[in-house]
Amino acid sequence: MEHIKEIIIYLSETLQTFLELISVLCVFIGLVRTLWTVIPNFNNQSIFHIMRTRFGSWLALALEFQLAADILATTINPSLDELLKLAIIAVIRTFLNYFLSRELTAENK
Repeated sequence: MEHIKEIIIYLSETLQTFLELISVLCVFIGLVRTLWTVIPNFNNQSIFHIMRTRFGSWLALALEFQLAADILATTINPSLDELLKLAIIAVIRTFLNYFLSRELTAENK
């Protein structure tokens, strides 16, 4: 039974690391794609809004992966520190998604 627990912990930690890597990649790809769009159109009046919307959606995706990684970390080691970290990320993700979806809805009208 102890051996199975060690395997589950190892797999959870590996998956957590993988999810954190995906989160970092989302931020990096979002930055590159946003700059790729923004730099040629830098004189455009609405470039700041375009930049926020485009990069914000990548940040929201990155936060989804980070939240999943933190859920795994909390299930392995449910410390107060991990629970607080999970709660903070969930709140940030919720606010970011809310305001991003509002902007996208307003943009589509």
